[in-house]
Amino acid sequence: MGGIAGIFHIETAKPVDPARVRRMIDVMPYRGPDGSGVWTAPGVGLGHHRLSIINLAAGAQPMANSDESLIVTYDGEVYNFAEIRGELEARGHVFRTHGDTEVILHAYRQWGEECIHRFNGMFAFALYDKGTRSLWLARDRLGVKPLYYAPLSDGSIIFGSELKALLVHPLLRREPSLTAIEDYLALGYVPDDACIVAGVKKLGAGEHLRLVCGREMPAPRRYWDVNFADRSTARPAALAGELTHLMQEAVRSRMVADVPVGAFLSGGVDSSSVVALMAEASRQAVRTCTIGFDGPGLDERVHADHVARRFATDHRTRIVSPDDFGLIDTLVAHFDEPFADASALRTYRLCQLAREEVTVALSSDGADEIFAGDRRHLRQHRGEAMRRLIPASVRTPVFGTLGRLYPRADWAPRFLRAKSTFQELGMSGAEAYARSVGFTPPEMRHRLYSADFARAISGHRAEDRIVTAMESAPARDPLDRAQYADLKIWLPGDILTRTDRMSMAVGLEAREPLLDYRLVEFGARLPVSQRLHGNSGKYLMKRAMEAYLPHDILYRDKMGFVAPVSQWFRGPLAGEAVASGSALATSGWFDGKAMAGIADDHKAGRAEHGRLLWQLLMLDRSLTRLFA
Repeated sequence: MGGIAGIFHIETAKPVDPARVRRMIDVMPYRGPDGSGVWTAPGVGLGHHRLSIINLAAGAQPMANSDESLIVTYDGEVYNFAEIRGELEARGHVFRTHGDTEVILHAYRQWGEECIHRFNGMFAFALYDKGTRSLWLARDRLGVKPLYYAPLSDGSIIFGSELKALLVHPLLRREPSLTAIEDYLALGYVPDDACIVAGVKKLGAGEHLRLVCGREMPAPRRYWDVNFADRSTARPAALAGELTHLMQEAVRSRMVADVPVGAFLSGGVDSSSVVALMAEASRQAVRTCTIGFDGPGLDERVHADHVARRFATDHRTRIVSPDDFGLIDTLVAHFDEPFADASALRTYRLCQLAREEVTVALSSDGADEIFAGDRRHLRQHRGEAMRRLIPASVRTPVFGTLGRLYPRADWAPRFLRAKSTFQELGMSGAEAYARSVGFTPPEMRHRLYSADFARAISGHRAEDRIVTAMESAPARDPLDRAQYADLKIWLPGDILTRTDRMSMAVGLEAREPLLDYRLVEFGARLPVSQRLHGNSGKYLMKRAMEAYLPHDILYRDKMGFVAPVSQWFRGPLAGEAVASGSALATSGWFDGKAMAGIADDHKAGRAEHGRLLWQLLMLDRSLTRLFA
């Protein structure tokens, strides 16, 4: 676990300056505070910062095999490494260490690129093969660990765990990607098929890339995808039993470490399930931590305490103010690209608390995306039922008109906030879902953009990637298509980016048991009735966990953390909303009067634009840091 970076000359094997690789890894020391290393040879340089988790004394990287024909730098964990090692030893392989890094080297020597199908874990690695003069880059199936790369004018390819590792290279041109600005405004994050710095790419989840000296750079290849087209015919009781077994195995495999292990605990279904299964598998009290808030309607401590008492965990709680906007610059520094999900504030504080006691913490990300646990899934499912009942020739003009005319009422009770419902019913299911998972809708973005910016992005529309993913998904049902888009776009772009950056910022390894690929494949085969039932999402998961958790934990309403950004922009951040002289104000990309009007309307209480103002502020700070 840690941070990786490197340089590979794909045209000719030019010398690589070790100091340059050292600078690339040294800008992200927090990812690996326990050691670092640089290895170079003609045409290639690899760097690594290590966070020691397994095989503490002998896992230094970059690591070479016995004859130094293969060298790897690797971020992550292969949870089934002991099983793979046993198979390799039976085939005659001899190991010098006891960790998973050396297993990658031997697995590659035995099976070549096919070895990646055997790895169950989270990882991003670069493996240099001297015999073929090639560099193999790979990323885990779900995209838990990040990997950026970029071609340079000298014929080299640079790569790193974070964008900042690439930015220190003097040949990388720092120019903003305007289409990525559109993506960010639409989604609240820059997705994996884009980057805020033009010319920089991200290796996608479940992709690998082979670079060979003397050949042109190819496109990445996908080695894994999730398939929603098959359906299990097993009875619900059998499915519940299989799910429980898969979850047990996923949790147990992620508890293996030579350092203290704990868990994040919010008191919700997902984190409570992880803690319950950890307690079942552990002889000692599980270490858990919860962040509490002193604001009304935000605090989940009572639920977390209930679960902690039930499983006799070693539980720690810290109360923080929801007015934690002092972390803005910290967030900007660690995300590099603009990131508008304000729950990152809570995640950072939670990781800080966990790191005081443990080096590894089990998270509970992914269950909503796998088992349809978010309100948007139920809304999409019901919307599709309505679309099937009413012909598009009637539905589109009627609901489209209602959506345009009905006033926006963010202040009103939920049942009176019908504008977005009308708008979505007037669209196709894919268009409606793309809108529902967005951050700032198209009409507001168009109001903000200058005429020059609108021309420059040439009709690029961020939502199109979601529509395309849904329309091309290997799926049977509209719900399948929505979940497929979540797993391909939202999960790696937002959820996993947030967890990786905030945990690594404090030198903590966050593991994701509910994103074990076997669980994901199982969830994709479930009948819709075992995902959504009545008003409940994650139906089968909740049924399976009834043997572990009380009803009031399993079936309580979802709470989550919502930072009070609206109050901030009517109070301490009022002057920060659209500051004159800021990167946004001087970029020429936005209509100054429109931005000022949005800020004024919000401060005066005439409209609710808190989320948008937060998004613009994070964009402004990121642009200043990257391009000033």
